[in-house]
Amino acid sequence: MAQSEARGHMDIQDQRETFHGFLMATVWVGGLLAQAIALLTLAFAIGLGWWTGLAVVVILGVALGLVFRLSGVFWAVQVALWVILALGGIIMPALNSMMG
Repeated sequence: MAQSEARGHMDIQDQRETFHGFLMATVWVGGLLAQAIALLTLAFAIGLGWWTGLAVVVILGVALGLVFRLSGVFWAVQVALWVILALGGIIMPALNSMMG
């Protein structure tokens, strides 16, 4: 009889937080992979250029952040990623023109 009274009263807050963390990590990794694949496909495989690929990366990042209502850390990582990719888009062609 003691077990029947305990049924339905288990605290699952730790499991809920762990699963939420797993889902958020999955969203982050999936989103970053989609951005990388989009950038590399547009810039190199299709040949539309780095800036077109970067624009799609920004659009995907904003959409992902808004749809899943992600935290400020996600937005900080996205802005840092966009800045690094934009600097790469400026610096690499300049280095390439100096080399040949």
